[in-house]
Amino acid sequence: MSRTPAPSSRVVVIGAGIVGCSLADELTARGWTDVTVLEQGPLPAPGGSTSHAPGLVFQTGPSKTLTEFAAYTVQKFGSLDVDGLSCFHPVGGLEIATTEARWADLHRKAGLAASWGIRGELIGPQQCKRLWPMLDETTLYGGFHTPDDGLARAVLACRAQIARAEQRGARFLDRHTVTGIERADGRVTGVTTDRGTFPADHVVSAAGFWGPVIGAMAGVDVPLLPLAHQYATTEPLPELAGVNDPRDEASKPILRFQDRDLYFREHTDRIGIGSYAHRPMPVDPFTVAAFDDAPPSSQLRSSRGDPHVMPSSLPFTAADFAPSWQDSVGLLPALGASRVAEGFNGVFSFTPDGMPVLGESRELRGFWLAEAVWVTHSAGVAKAVAEWMTDGRPAIDIHECDLYRFEDAQRSPAYIADRGAQNFIEVYDVIHPLQPMEQPRPLRTSPFYPRQQELGAYFLEGGGWERPHWYEANAPLAEGLQLPERDAWSARYWSPIAAAEARATREKVALYDMTPLRRLEVTGPGALAFLQRMTSNNLAKKPGAVTYTLLLDETGGIRSDLTVARLAPDRFQIGANSGADLDWLLRHAPDDGGPSRSSEAESGGVQVRDSTSGTCCVGVWGPLARALVQPLTRDDFSHQAFGYFRAKQTYLGHVPVTAMRLSYVGELGWELYTTADMGLRLWDTLWEAGQEHGVIAAGRSAFNSLRLEKGYRAWGHDMTTEHDPYEAGVGFAVRPAKGDFVGRAALEGRSEETASRRLTCLTLDDPAAVVLGKEPVLVDGTPAGYVTSAAYGYTLGRGIAYAWLPAAAAVPGTAVHIEYFGEKIPATVAQEPLIDPQMERIRR
Repeated sequence: MSRTPAPSSRVVVIGAGIVGCSLADELTARGWTDVTVLEQGPLPAPGGSTSHAPGLVFQTGPSKTLTEFAAYTVQKFGSLDVDGLSCFHPVGGLEIATTEARWADLHRKAGLAASWGIRGELIGPQQCKRLWPMLDETTLYGGFHTPDDGLARAVLACRAQIARAEQRGARFLDRHTVTGIERADGRVTGVTTDRGTFPADHVVSAAGFWGPVIGAMAGVDVPLLPLAHQYATTEPLPELAGVNDPRDEASKPILRFQDRDLYFREHTDRIGIGSYAHRPMPVDPFTVAAFDDAPPSSQLRSSRGDPHVMPSSLPFTAADFAPSWQDSVGLLPALGASRVAEGFNGVFSFTPDGMPVLGESRELRGFWLAEAVWVTHSAGVAKAVAEWMTDGRPAIDIHECDLYRFEDAQRSPAYIADRGAQNFIEVYDVIHPLQPMEQPRPLRTSPFYPRQQELGAYFLEGGGWERPHWYEANAPLAEGLQLPERDAWSARYWSPIAAAEARATREKVALYDMTPLRRLEVTGPGALAFLQRMTSNNLAKKPGAVTYTLLLDETGGIRSDLTVARLAPDRFQIGANSGADLDWLLRHAPDDGGPSRSSEAESGGVQVRDSTSGTCCVGVWGPLARALVQPLTRDDFSHQAFGYFRAKQTYLGHVPVTAMRLSYVGELGWELYTTADMGLRLWDTLWEAGQEHGVIAAGRSAFNSLRLEKGYRAWGHDMTTEHDPYEAGVGFAVRPAKGDFVGRAALEGRSEETASRRLTCLTLDDPAAVVLGKEPVLVDGTPAGYVTSAAYGYTLGRGIAYAWLPAAAAVPGTAVHIEYFGEKIPATVAQEPLIDPQMERIRR
């Protein structure tokens, strides 16, 4: 199914902040000219977050997607001007470190910049002072300078894009308050305002922190929390007198003092100070209305509106800012002779994971969200949403922003409030890639949770699930193991017990909790035809077959990878990755699956249902797996009777199970599924039977090491929609001869031989070296790719990393370097898989 509507589609965008204006420009540039932008406030500074935003654009971060959004924002706004003044002022950025931990983190950030193609340089205290003479350089370890970052003049960028969009036929109507969203037969049909109704085929909510209000009118949850953020401006400073052109306002880089949750920018002869150091101040968007009386545009201060008259600007709470002022004076001693001249608490949006919320609602077709977007990412987000609307997909992977990435348990108002506030607190914190949220926990637990607690499980969190990473009960097994010493960063959320659990899996047998793996059921007389059309491999096999396959988009990009078990002629169980997979299948089900607020749809002889919460799964893996399982069942679990990638419905003791002979750790074994109510009995049955075989429980840390030794990909990390199957090394899951399927036409003519880049296995030359992921890979001293997944290979005895590299460099034996916290670690391209290339261990 293509989502590309007719060129005559009528679009109504709600909100003329930076996102709405950018989207109107992007849509009209693509030929969609019937675009109406409705704004409740006055233009050009309507009073939302855009109007008071300080305009900071720092491009580099852990998210490749957000970095690409920011890079496009820099590029686009740098090409726009109003009255001869550019909409982007490239003063650069400077992040400083006053602690060893922050200085180490800036080395990591420099690596991220190299991975994502952003210019940046680590500099010493004296160089920092040359860029910012007011700094007390004696407090610094150093800084990270990014010369292409700078200040977005958001209101000017709105004006420039309004003018361009209007020239192409768009219209912008201010002082129109939306009062309702009209719909019929599951589709949006129009927008009602206090000044009339506007028919629409597509409605985009770009309402900023009012997004939940608009979403409520449409019956669509918008998981964001508005929070107030303090911003203050000093009195005029003698040190800045005559330094800056009043039109430019600033000449020095944006300064971030993240050790104290502060940032600084110049306003001609004053300094603006933003603080995240205060208590979270949530705002109820349903109580904030647009202002009635707007100042004339001549009174709007350069690129910002007057914060004192904006609904998004709340009264300044001086007591909250007092500690930040003292920290500011400590960093910039000249401020000691000044004071806060004015300030406000500006409102903007946070989501449970800190990412934007983008995409079309499945519950109300044609209703789109472009929410929780900061100025930094605004133009990039608008481009992606415009591509999504006009072409059916964004050009870059945006799964981290997808509306359906959140589980139902993560969409409650309480969860959104808890996590939104915590994300505010942590916005400038040094966050480890494995660092879990602290509250609310535990939220989702498998039926095995009580036994895991008894075994001393160390839990991390993902998707709300408590996931054991290792078990303290296995500590005696780690005694005497010779493992390289880890640095403080890689030692966080790690234990040598993981090595013992990996070894036990290779030598004996281990139980792995695979319950958080999403499970879907597709049933009905049309199920096979539907899945054949949706996936890349051939599923037309006899019941009992299990197939590894891919969900592709229309361009051949990998949306997800799946395991599909045909349990009966018209019944399939799918192992999927995220809620976006369910959403994709529901949208493409016959007759589009019909509008549905639930996680299932029934239409056209096909039923699609999410069965995750009602079921559970144990992976039983290791050379003694058959010795453990076979005595519990009357069915034959021999290799001849129960081959690899086969499924069987049976009983283990008193427990009905669906057994699938799959292994993501490269060892003999099965995934055993049962209903949630029988889960604890299944665990106890396996545990008791396994005692004579030395069974242990093992966690995700060992699992990740074992899967990388075997070369198994993790969707969302190793491959996304930006990659095709041949580049990612999963071309074996594509069967063009089976007939038409989504993405087939786009893959014609492609092969592993034609791929210009490849997902590549690297081994670290130094057996003591470790990397964690997202580090740049240097070929001949130049950044050429980046690490996707990494772990220490306990069987191999050295670190493993998978990375995207140019095909010319992805040749076994090629020497490369991985930059880890500034250190260049030698590595070598390896032939994969590293362990058991003949698959003898799995097929015994």
